[in-house]
This record gives sequence, C-alpha cells and structure tokens, in this order.
Amino acid sequence: MKSANDIPEELAEEAKNKLDSFIAAAENAKVEIRHYPEIFAVMKKVFAFSDFVARSCIRNPQIPADLIISGDIKRRYAKGEHDNKLKIFLSEAKENNNISSTLRRFRIREKVRIAWRDLAGWADLLETMADLSNFADACLEEALSILYKSLCSEYGNPTGADGSQEYLVVFGMGKLGASELNFSSDIDLIFAYTEAGRTKGKSKSISNEEFFVLLCRRLVNVIGTTTPDGLVFRVDMRLRPFGESGPLVMSFDNMEDYYQRQGREWERYAWIKARVLAGNKEAGRRLLDRLKPFVFRRYLDFGVYESLRDMKHKISLEVRHKGMDGDVKVGAGGIREIEFFGQIFQLIRGGVVPVLQERSILNVLKILANRKYIPQDVCNDLTEAYEFLRNTEHRLQEFSDQQTHKIPSDLVGKARLAASMGFDKWEFFALELKRHIGSVHYHFNKLLATEDFETKGEKIDSELKNVWLDLIENDHSNKVLFNAGFDGPDEALRLLEHLRNDPGTRLLSNEGRKWLDKLIPLVLKEVGKSEQPYLVLNRIIDLIKVIERRTCYIALLLENPDALVHLVRLSNASPWIVSLLALHPVLLDELLDARTLYIPPEKSDIVNEIRKKLHHIPAQDLEYQIEELCIFKQINILRVAAADVTNALPLMKVSDHLTDIAETIINEVLELSWNHLIKKYGKPTCLFDGKISERGFVVIAYGKLGGIELGYGGDLDLVFSSCRD
Repeated sequence: MKSANDIPEELAEEAKNKLDSFIAAAENAKVEIRHYPEIFAVMKKVFAFSDFVARSCIRNPQIPADLIISGDIKRRYAKGEHDNKLKIFLSEAKENNNISSTLRRFRIREKVRIAWRDLAGWADLLETMADLSNFADACLEEALSILYKSLCSEYGNPTGADGSQEYLVVFGMGKLGASELNFSSDIDLIFAYTEAGRTKGKSKSISNEEFFVLLCRRLVNVIGTTTPDGLVFRVDMRLRPFGESGPLVMSFDNMEDYYQRQGREWERYAWIKARVLAGNKEAGRRLLDRLKPFVFRRYLDFGVYESLRDMKHKISLEVRHKGMDGDVKVGAGGIREIEFFGQIFQLIRGGVVPVLQERSILNVLKILANRKYIPQDVCNDLTEAYEFLRNTEHRLQEFSDQQTHKIPSDLVGKARLAASMGFDKWEFFALELKRHIGSVHYHFNKLLATEDFETKGEKIDSELKNVWLDLIENDHSNKVLFNAGFDGPDEALRLLEHLRNDPGTRLLSNEGRKWLDKLIPLVLKEVGKSEQPYLVLNRIIDLIKVIERRTCYIALLLENPDALVHLVRLSNASPWIVSLLALHPVLLDELLDARTLYIPPEKSDIVNEIRKKLHHIPAQDLEYQIEELCIFKQINILRVAAADVTNALPLMKVSDHLTDIAETIINEVLELSWNHLIKKYGKPTCLFDGKISERGFVVIAYGKLGGIELGYGGDLDLVFSSCRD
C-alpha cells in the first residue's frame, strides 16, 4: 500500500502543474496557504486525484482559505451543521432572490471539503456518505422554506378542512433516503401534502393541489436546473405514483389509495429506504406509518418470491445486454447486487422482524448475521465489498464531479484510481476489485436460486405432477403413487380429486393455481416417505384447503423444502398440530427453523423474547400488542407440541413449559392492562400492612395452572385480589 502522499509517476507532472497554478492564483487573491503546512502537504495529492477540487480551488482560492481558517476542512461536522451554515449563506438570498446561485456556491464549498477529506484519508466512508446526504437535506429544507413563504405571499396559505395550515412533505428515496448518497448522485424524491383544501389570505385563492404543484416545480427548478454556476443535484421523480406520467405531488389519502390498489413489488422495494427529508416531517412520518403495511407485511412474505426473481432476472439481463462489465454500481458483483441482497430479506421478513425495517444496507447485513438469517462470513464478504466498491465509486466521481461508475480503461485513469484507493500498482487494485465483485456475484446468484424442475434428481418426478393435474389414466396414476410410497393409491387419488374440485381451489387466481400445481407434487413425494401416507395426505390437504387462498403460505412451503419436511413429520405424529396450524396459519413460519421448532425455550428466554417483540410496537397500539401476544402464545405452544410428539421432551416437562407460557402471557397482559388503565385513570393508591404499595394487585392461579400441570387445551382458573385503598 502507498504512503499518504505518494503520487504515481503518471500523475506527478500534472499534479505539480495544478499546484503551481493554485499557488499563483492564491498569490493574486492574496491568500496564503503555506502558513498551514499540514494542509499544503496533502494538497498536491488531493489535486492529483481530483480535477474538480483543483479546478475549484484555482478558480476561487477563497474556498480552501475559508475551509482552512474556519477549521471545517479538518473536522467532522456536528449534527445539523450543514443547515446552520446554509442558513447563513442564504440570509442574503432572502433579500435579493439569488437562492439558486447561493445554493450552487455553497455546493462547491461543501463538495470541495467532502472530497478533500475523503481523498486525504481524513474521513471514512460512513462520514462521507452522511455528509453528502446531510448536505442534500439542508439544500432541500432551506430552499423549500424560502420558496414556500414566497408562494404563500402570492396565493395565501394552503389550509386543510379544519383551517390549519398545510405544508409540503419531501421524501428522499434510494441512497438519499438511506443517508448513503454518493458524490455525484441523482436524488430520488417523492412529494406529498396532507389533505385537499384551498389557500386563504389572498384574493387569488387556488387549490392546495395547484399550490403544491407550483411549489414542487419551483423547488425542482432551483435544485435541478443547470445554470452558469452548475446545478445543485439532478432530481429524479420517476419513483412517484404512476411514474413520469403521474402527478408531481399527491395528497396523503390519494397516495395511500394508490399503493393499496395499484402498488407493485418494485415500489415496496423502493419505499424500504424512504425518509422524510424536508417540510412537515411529523406529518411525513405519519404517512410512512400508514404506508408501512404496504411495504412490510405482517407475515413472512414468501409470496413475493416470484416478483423478486423477476427483478433479479432483469438485473442480470441488463448487465449482459448493456455491457455493464466494469461498472461498480450496476455491473455483475456491483453495489446494486449487495443492496438487492439485503432488501430481499427486508421485504420477506421486515413485517415480523421490525429491526429489519432499516435503511442502511450495512446495518441490514449486520442484523441478518446476528439473527442467523445469513452466515457471518457472508455478512463479512458483502460488508467488505460494499465499503470497497463505494469508496471506489467516490474516487471515480470525485475526479471530475461526474456521475460515473465505470472503471477507467486508460493507463493514467487506472493509475489515479489505484493510488487514490491506496494501492501501489493497478494490478494490485484490479485483483482486489475482482475478488470483491466475484464474491458479491456469487452470493447474489445464490439468492432465490431455482433448480430445473425436470432435470434435478431431488425434484419430484414429472409423473407425480401429471397425477395431480389428472393428465394420465387412473391405472397409471395408481402405479405412480404406489411407487411413491402410497399403499392405498385409490384413496390418495380421491383426496386429490376432492382438492381439485374444492370451491376454494376453483376460485384461485392464475398465479395461486400455478403455485399450488408446483406444491402438490412435492407434497406427494414427501408424504409418500411417511409411515401413514394416506392419513398424512388427508391432514395436509385439509390444511391446504384453509391456506390456499393466502398464497404467501403456499409460497412458504414451496420455497422452503425443509418446512414441508417438518410439516409431514408433525402431521404424521399428531392431527392436533395440523388443526392448530389450520387455525393459525401464521405458525407455518415456525417450520422454517428446526433449531427452535423442537426445542422449547426456557421461561427466562420466553420472557425476553416477548418483551423484545412488544418493545417494537407503539405503546398506544393495544390491539397490535394483544395480537402479538396471541401469536406468541400459539408459537410457543407449537414448539412444545412439536417437541412432545417427536419425543424430544419428557411428559413432565410438557406441563412445565405450558405453565411457563401461561404465566408469561398473564404477566404481560397484566402489564399492558396496568399501563393502559393508569394512563386513562391515573395510579390507584394502595395500603398493605399500613404501608403504601406500588401495585396492590395479585393474580392467584388454581387448578392445573396452580399445580404446574397445565395441558394443551386447559382453562386457566384464576382469582384476582387487591389491597384496600
């Protein structure tokens, strides 16, 4: 690796010329940089790696002088510092209406600072991304504030039905939403306002929609139009409802209605990273809460697999057809594949694992590893690759402030990139790049991997598929089923016929029927291996009749062969468990992990688990809390039952575990009830033995619960008692 100030021979002369030009310009402007030797020592290296920084400093030596004198170039910004600095810059703009040029002057200053700190090695990747994102936030917030006031002076204040003043909400999507902006990035925005109404306060009143359309146009123009001073950011609005043909801004109700009725999987994918950047942030967060059920389902959403496969396939085709090799963002093994890797898990599991509702891809990877959804070495590979590729992306863009992700093909460009990344030679950098993109593409290709239905030995025979689809004669079907393990193939055929003719099956959508047609042959193959094929098939078909209209559960069994194995095993052992699954299909999620399915947790673990789950639910959402408790109870009963029927748990321990579950649920319900009531009525005063008691209330268990002998279907005999007030 190179030392801090080594410059490749290919860049040395050009770097010297840039430095000489700057010294001459600084002397003419009476700016003396040599008084700051630490800054001057790295200037040649920074200039060698960035034409943008060198050009900006030569044109205006006051920029580096200001950064040095203020100390901004040597320190990490505090939270909100971009906003404070921009307010000062714009204080004059409010008077002389030069917002556009002022924003662009601020942009040059801040991007010189960010690029300098990155190239000098004074800032890491996280700081660089955060600074770029915070800078964008500040530009949007401050420009919006000025433009909003100006428009109100023309048309009056937009108001809602109750007469309250309405404001715009600006959502950042993609890398800006995740606070992971790159150096020369577009910014993806979506605009919204709270509700319909009209402006008040001026004789010329217009609708809220007209007002906010005008405001959005002015904001996009100020931020995104190229002027002699350049631009602030390229603005991309294509992620909004209906895309480029859609309205520029929508009310909350219209936006929510759109996503409920017409929202597509790629839009769910996009909203994962959405963040309120500017305007009425509190209202924006309320809209995000309203849209959360669209983005994150309250179940393991395996029904999204096919759409995600299509998205993945399109990514792969785009790379092949558009010649994107060498593109660190969208090429094979690039940044986009890492982000897709993480967001797949977020779409599938984010509704039931709230910690996955996270915008930062690096944090998502950590969570996935901590939760054992991916191996730690996969997390390490993708994290290291992401940091390497994002740093590479920044060095490419910091050279000329251009939106490029392409590895250079010329010798000078290669030498510059390798040196800026700390490598002695291009070959060493190229080897490291190859290692990372190879690792990323390997893990990306394993995602949602499918095997050829007809050629893989572990897949079900095509003949079993024909049996289910009733494409062959009964005699041949009997033979196929007999060979698959069914002693009474005629009875199995009758069960299949009943399922085919079931009203629920007939009403399935084309997609739902396609998934069912894939699943049943797999069921037949697995059931044929069991001790009681007919009984097990009968039980599973009864379950399928219940869940087949909720195709996410069909997809769960289809996409997770181990889950189907556990379902057959439990169906063979107990009809009661199948009935439990039919009553509570959400419990099918538990079939995914054998580590927890057959090993009921100890009471301390149960308590910790339920408290973690409740911690992520808003305190005021009592209905959701009770729903979570009900699901939690059924999950843990299933674990006990699975361990019981497979003889993994002694009989005496079964009642112990069931009692622990009941006690934990009672305690949590008591806590929720207590907190809910004291918020409504205040704390009661209680005396116990003449002393004030914090909570003079007790729950006493009788019968089997009191004797720690609880069974699966047992009632709870309880008595409540309180001290006197």
